[in-house]
Amino acid sequence: MSAPAPFAETPVEVLNFEKKLDRLAAVAVRSGLGLAPGQELVMTAGIDGLPLARKITEHAYQAGASLVTTLFTDEESTLARYRYSADAGFDAAAGWLYEGMAAAYKSGAARLAITGGNPGLLSSEDPEKVGRANRAMSKAYRPALELITRHDINWTIVAAATPSWAAAVFPNEPAEQALGKLWDAIFAASRADQSDPVAAWKKHDDKLHTWADRMNAKRYAALHFKGPGTDLKVGLADDHLWLGGGTKAGNGRYCIPNMPTEEVFTTPHKDRVEGTVRSTKPLSYQGTMIEDIAVRFEGGKIVEAHAAKGEQVLRKMIETDEGARRLGEVSLVPHSSPIAASGMLFLNTLFDENAACHIALGQAYSSCLIHGDKLSPEELAARGANDSLIHVDWMIGSNRIDVDGIAAAGAAEPVMRQGEWV
Repeated sequence: MSAPAPFAETPVEVLNFEKKLDRLAAVAVRSGLGLAPGQELVMTAGIDGLPLARKITEHAYQAGASLVTTLFTDEESTLARYRYSADAGFDAAAGWLYEGMAAAYKSGAARLAITGGNPGLLSSEDPEKVGRANRAMSKAYRPALELITRHDINWTIVAAATPSWAAAVFPNEPAEQALGKLWDAIFAASRADQSDPVAAWKKHDDKLHTWADRMNAKRYAALHFKGPGTDLKVGLADDHLWLGGGTKAGNGRYCIPNMPTEEVFTTPHKDRVEGTVRSTKPLSYQGTMIEDIAVRFEGGKIVEAHAAKGEQVLRKMIETDEGARRLGEVSLVPHSSPIAASGMLFLNTLFDENAACHIALGQAYSSCLIHGDKLSPEELAARGANDSLIHVDWMIGSNRIDVDGIAAAGAAEPVMRQGEWV
């Protein structure tokens, strides 16, 4: 199988599927996770991701992992809950499991997630039950999520193609061809089809750091997004810090949290967001497709929210808690990014957020504040960092979106025009 040309940065070697899968696993452990010898690894995956999970386990042990523990989920079992569970069960979550994961991270374990489920798995289920189940899970997962959003540990996310995901992306293709096309796109976007994926990631990582350094040098007070359906001013948190590519976690390990990644991002000020914004790509949220999102912010808070599809789930999401209506992240991605250039709509946030500028509702990353890892929750809030049980990215960028940087004195200068860096 050959990779789509738009992703290529170096000459692409002719490789069979097994070799590409092995390279994806290797680069996930070496470049993405930065696993330390003697470190434990906690991995999550759907059962269709088993081949990749096994390869990652091999490479993790070869890198010196002391123990790899993998937790698998199953889409049919998830659907069975909605079809047969008693109503009260939708307010329950496996708190014991998430407490155990948080305990593992506190004791030094790394975190790796393999994404790749059916993006519309729960689209036909009761939105009320979906919202309740998501809220219960978010509460239970909070202790573990905080360790991740603070970058206390080294972590990363990679993807495995699955039949249900491939069928959603390529609905008119035979199942086997659809699955092959999706795997090719994942290998290309993750640079696993290149002769030296680790070197390719190092080069790309350096480029992202260059853009982040330029934004940090500017010290903008706000960003202004303008385009069809969008006129949004996003104030930036006091002492905000732009990041891109890899980062040094609190445990000293260097990791690249998302593979692929094409973004530079920072923390908005939770009280300084004004205006309207419209999504430019669908959002797959916990098994439900939400399309054509349109919201209005006042004083940092969503006061109006609509969607052409999945509006009830959107409303339940932003009602999770007070912080769910406010921004925790703003990211800049050029429209010419390899993922956007591929022309594919992945229906998966890991990929689609790296094809377009995006914002995230909910929890802020304390690592996107100067010395944020040393600040108390009260100090983080005073600088404008948002606090929430959720962190949900959705895409607002395209080749029709302009972005201005607003200085503290009010002067504006172009940052992006028609979706490209100026």
